[in-house]
Amino acid sequence: MKDAGGAGTALTTGGTGDGAAGETGARGVNDDGSARGYAPGRTLPLAVEIVRQFRRRRTMVMFGLLLALPWVLVIAFKIGVRSGGPGASSLRISDLATEGGLNFAAFALSVSASFLLVVAVALFCGDTVASEAGWSSLRYLLAAPIPRDRLLRQKLVVALGYSAAAVVCLPVMALLAGTLAFGWNDVRVPGTGETIAALDVLPRFGVVIGYVLVSQLVVAALAFLLSVGTDSPLGAVGGAVGLVIVSTILQAVDALGSLREFLPTFWNTAWLDALAPEPDFGGMVKGVAVSVTYAAVLTAFAFRRFRRRDVVS
Repeated sequence: MKDAGGAGTALTTGGTGDGAAGETGARGVNDDGSARGYAPGRTLPLAVEIVRQFRRRRTMVMFGLLLALPWVLVIAFKIGVRSGGPGASSLRISDLATEGGLNFAAFALSVSASFLLVVAVALFCGDTVASEAGWSSLRYLLAAPIPRDRLLRQKLVVALGYSAAAVVCLPVMALLAGTLAFGWNDVRVPGTGETIAALDVLPRFGVVIGYVLVSQLVVAALAFLLSVGTDSPLGAVGGAVGLVIVSTILQAVDALGSLREFLPTFWNTAWLDALAPEPDFGGMVKGVAVSVTYAAVLTAFAFRRFRRRDVVS
């Protein structure tokens, strides 16, 4: 009887355990407490985030501005009155803008890379998380639940994608507009007026666009870092643009000497050396190293800060 009672107790206990397991299974909850069928790696797909950001008014307005600017410049050159040009030894890139499509694209890139493209990149990367916090939708995204690192990674990938599209679309549209307006001619080099075959310069121009994109990584990373710590998109965008302004001012201070080479904007115009008769990529290599280093450090800080942020408050 004792053994039977012990067996009965064991059976009762086992039955209770099976019942609990059955109840847990009925509720659709795994043993670790997670919902059955929940896959963290499938939350917030990139396609969903791409569509969400594309439907934003600021995205359409910014791309509209970038695509319209080359045509505005074409009209300005067409209706403008050209005075007697300077000597060949002092030719500026603006003096050669109407020499052909590639010259015009180089001019459009030179006048937009230092501000307009900076604003576009800062807008896409600085607004992505801060706007969600400002709308109070960030807490609901995390309650989905979406892991914080995945949420931040998806946001960053999409923001960088739109930033890359912005940087690429302007010179490509400028090349198209310049070719239609001024023809497909050989490239004249600013300063010396030397001529280089257009087909020889075209691959280098692709390298130039890639370099400009990499040089904007500092702006993207800083804007993203500011975005994860504030619910004001304007503050994140303004902070990144302010960095460029301050860095540009500091690089004009000759007293800093070689220290200026560590400023994030010092090598921004190094791409002009790639369009010379004898291309020099030394400055571009240094610029890539500085930009990637700053971007990696700032992005790491962004992830670290977001992991500890109190989103509820």
